[in-house]
Amino acid sequence: MTDVARILKEARDQGRMTTLDYAYQLFDDFMELHGDRLFADDGAVVGGLGYLNGLAVTVIGIQKGSNLQDNLHRNFGQPHPEGYRKALRLMKQAEKFGRPIITFINTAGAYPGVGAEERGQGEAIARNLLEMSDLKVPIIAIIIGEGGSGGALALALADQVWMLENSIYAVLSPEGFASILWKDGARATEAADLMKITARDLLQMKVVDRIIPERGYFSSEIIAKLKKHLMTEIENLRGLPLEELLENRYNRFRKY
Repeated sequence: MTDVARILKEARDQGRMTTLDYAYQLFDDFMELHGDRLFADDGAVVGGLGYLNGLAVTVIGIQKGSNLQDNLHRNFGQPHPEGYRKALRLMKQAEKFGRPIITFINTAGAYPGVGAEERGQGEAIARNLLEMSDLKVPIIAIIIGEGGSGGALALALADQVWMLENSIYAVLSPEGFASILWKDGARATEAADLMKITARDLLQMKVVDRIIPERGYFSSEIIAKLKKHLMTEIENLRGLPLEELLENRYNRFRKY
C-alpha cells in the first residue's frame, strides 16, 4: 500500500476521533448548543461553548457517526444547509462576546440531496465564507479526517488551518476526480496522488499552516499536543490589532 493510499484509508477510518471527542477532551465544561433558529438541528454539525485553559471559546465541527445508527443520525457527516446556518449562528454569537472560534472538519462534502438544494445549500456555504472572512475574533480550523470540497471550506476560512497527519483536504473526493478525469472511480488512489491532498503536500504548498503528528501516538498524546498549540496560537492571534488580524486572514486566502 502506498503512503497516499494508507493516509486516504486512515482519514476515512470510522474509529478516528470525532469532533465531539475533541470537544469534550480538549475543552473544560464543554456545553453543546443546538439548532439554527430557522429550520432544524442538523446532527452533522455540532457546536457549543467551552474553556481552553480558562479562556472561553466557541467550538464548532462536522460530526461523523461511530456506528451505522449514529451515522444515519449524523447523515454520515454530510451537513444540510441548516447545519451551516447553525455554525454561522454560533460564530456570530462568538463574535458578539469576543470568543475565539475553533472548528473541526471531517466531511466528504455537503449533502447533495434535493431537499438540501431546495433550502439553499450553496447560499448557506457562501454565506459562511462571506461572514467568516470578516469575523472580528481569531479562528483556527483543524482538519481531523476528510476535508471535502465546499462542505469543508465552509468551516475552514480561518486565520490558521491545521491538519492531522493522516487527514486529507481537497476540492473533491479522489473517486470523483478519477470519475471525471478517467471515467473510472476505481483509480481513486492514483487520483489522490495527483491531487496532492495529504497534510505534507498541503503544508509544502502553504495551504495549511501546521501538521499535528499522529503516528505512534495515543489519542491522549494527540490531545495534549493540540491543546498546547491551540493555547499558544490563540494567544498570538488575540495579541494582534483587529485590522491586522483581518488583513492577514484576507491575504492568506487571496494568495491562492
